Amino acid sequence: MVDRNIDDGATVGAAAELAGVTVRTLHHWDEIGLASPSVRTPAGYRHYTEEDLQRLYRIVAYREAGLGLDAVREVLDDPTADIGATLQDQRSQLAERIHDLQQLDKRLERMSHAHERGILLSDEEQAETFGADWDARRSEQARAVWGSSPQWAQFAERSASRTREQWQSLSDAMSTLQRDLGEALDEGVIPGSPEANNLVERHRDVFSHFFPLTRQMQVCLGRMFESDPGFSAHYDGIRAGLASWFRRIIDESARAHGIDPNAATWQ
Repeated sequence: MVDRNIDDGATVGAAAELAGVTVRTLHHWDEIGLASPSVRTPAGYRHYTEEDLQRLYRIVAYREAGLGLDAVREVLDDPTADIGATLQDQRSQLAERIHDLQQLDKRLERMSHAHERGILLSDEEQAETFGADWDARRSEQARAVWGSSPQWAQFAERSASRTREQWQSLSDAMSTLQRDLGEALDEGVIPGSPEANNLVERHRDVFSHFFPLTRQMQVCLGRMFESDPGFSAHYDGIRAGLASWFRRIIDESARAHGIDPNAATWQ
């Protein structure tokens, strides 16, 4: 316990302990002229008087209130300074910081939930947005398969900031594309034709709202659309044979861009 009743003042170490700061901090405040020990002992040591200590306590109080050293100096040394206004301004700045931190917390919460759930819509909202036959468990199933991939992270990052209206717009774009794919099959559009290639480009564009889709990745998706029972049933439910035809038009488009569909990998 430091004895404050020292006739020739408090040493730097004692003053630091009394004020609840470090010796290094006191040295810094001394160097910048904010608070200095005002007496020197016969042995040449500099000590803090009671008045010096009171200044230290005031500095610490304002520092704990968040004021910067320049603002503290003004409060203590400028007789015209309005301390109340300075503190009120500090509160206003603090309120802004609190608001910013609250917004950051909300973004972090959404990002965290998106990495866990994928689509940040309730089951009911998903059904209304994607159709009555939509299974809200698809995101959970997708995370189980691809949760450690960069593409899932990209999907989650985009999902975190996507509104319900934006999901609806994306769902509408995908539905329109699938309708046009079915009509193109009905019309006998040939894989590799300009019409077929345009549909492939539209698919890449729409799908890239989830994560960047390279042509090689698209080829891999085409294979999955044809081979996976769930996907093939979905596309063949739109038009009989659509899953295989969709895979073929993707393959032919890839060939036109110098990619061998048989050698394409997820990259």
